[in-house]
Amino acid sequence: MNDEPISSTLNTPVPEFESTLRPRSFEDFVGQEKVRERLELACEATAQRSDVLDHVLLSGPPGLGKTTLAYIIADGLGVAVKSTSGPVIDKPGDLAGLLTSLERGDVLFIDEIHRLQKNVEEYLYSAMEDFAIDIMLDQGANARSVRLDLQRFTLVGATTRSGLLSAPLRSRFGITNRLDYYTAEQLTSIVHRSAGILGIAIDAGGAGEIAARARGTARIANNLLRRVRDYAQVRADGKITREVADQALQMLEIDKYGLDDMDKRILECILHKFQGGPVGLGSLAVAVGEETETLEDVYEPYLIQEGYLTRTPRGRVATELSYKRFGLKSNAGGRADDETLDL
Repeated sequence: MNDEPISSTLNTPVPEFESTLRPRSFEDFVGQEKVRERLELACEATAQRSDVLDHVLLSGPPGLGKTTLAYIIADGLGVAVKSTSGPVIDKPGDLAGLLTSLERGDVLFIDEIHRLQKNVEEYLYSAMEDFAIDIMLDQGANARSVRLDLQRFTLVGATTRSGLLSAPLRSRFGITNRLDYYTAEQLTSIVHRSAGILGIAIDAGGAGEIAARARGTARIANNLLRRVRDYAQVRADGKITREVADQALQMLEIDKYGLDDMDKRILECILHKFQGGPVGLGSLAVAVGEETETLEDVYEPYLIQEGYLTRTPRGRVATELSYKRFGLKSNAGGRADDETLDL
């Protein structure tokens, strides 16, 4: 693949930083071993048959590499990729324009595919299955339908909320994969790779410190690396060590457990205002001043994975680990003692 910045069909360029750091092949992609192996095998087999790859659905939390994998798939097949997102496609005509511009084997990448309008999604059914779309001309008694044949293409859909996909749309994907959070070791490798590309001096301790606080997410690790680089450039000798990374991340209010300011606000709110829970998502969102979707998609997955929260039929409940992290004690009723938080 060439080194030109990737751009979408809406002429919105991908930031140069993202274009530079995105792996361009399966060999460069760190982590997600099982997903990577399955996709690489499928691409290789498809290329050997000179065929068109089945439609691919990639799901999982944001920042794990769904967009990157879409471009790697296209590169592995040696075809072009056109990118857009679900909320941008307002009407069937927008989708028809994209589909008719595709050549045989091309990849159409739709990010946040679960947010497609219902009437637009229904157009996808025949496009994915029969590689044809029906266009309605005129209205009323003069209305007639014209079928447009499409080139065989591969749709790669990415979603952070796979449960919101309709059953008819989901069933039309021949390959489905879910991406999981990265381990600290994998994130350390990603930080080292990104630092090498950006020309940042970093040792193993500095990379490990950034990786440990990156919430299991590659995108966050790269973002933290840039912020720590700024700190090292201005207040240190330009090299990122464990001590420099720790000081920079403390300035960013990201503690040694990877909890940021909003994480702490959420846990504090549950522990103090709601006596450890249970508390409903709507009440919690109002209390911390955040949208319910943001809490559910961005913050809760990490807090639940790390064991700070549990979901129950009655609402969210703080775990013993939350009490321990904040220097509190829980009684049998699950209420927090009135102590000063040790952050």
